[in-house]
Amino acid sequence: MIKIGLLSDTHGYISERTIKFFDNVDEIWHAGDIGNIELADRLAKLKKFRAVYGNIDGGALRLMFPEDQIFTCEGVSVWMTHIGGYPGHYQKRVRDKIYANPPKLFISGHSHILKVIYDKKINCLHMNPGAAGFSGFHKKCTSLRFSIDGKNIKDLEVLEFEKKDF
Repeated sequence: MIKIGLLSDTHGYISERTIKFFDNVDEIWHAGDIGNIELADRLAKLKKFRAVYGNIDGGALRLMFPEDQIFTCEGVSVWMTHIGGYPGHYQKRVRDKIYANPPKLFISGHSHILKVIYDKKINCLHMNPGAAGFSGFHKKCTSLRFSIDGKNIKDLEVLEFEKKDF
């Protein structure tokens, strides 16, 4: 079993509350808009770190991380990208690929809106952890924590706090 901490849209800033939320995870996954190399390095020093670049990430982060991470964790196929959409509204860039070869877990960021939706059409769980940083229109900072046990995704937990309390 592997415990995952999932966040997105930090835009260069992360609260100590979020860092604490990830104390007992094995890996941290970042769904883009990291913001700067210093934050990526900080997270990578804490746990095994996987990330994709987002639309605000500059050239250095784009050299460090891909646009898409497609991998298997335990028995779960995972596709993580920053701008991917959600069930029924996938972005054009991913739509044909996700329908042709759906992962068991599809992760995207970008919207700053926390969403966890099961796509019955392709038997895929979609997660968007919302925005963990304080830049943007969102009013709440959010992150997710969950476990992958064999082929099962379970124990989903949400961290949510007011952005003004960052």
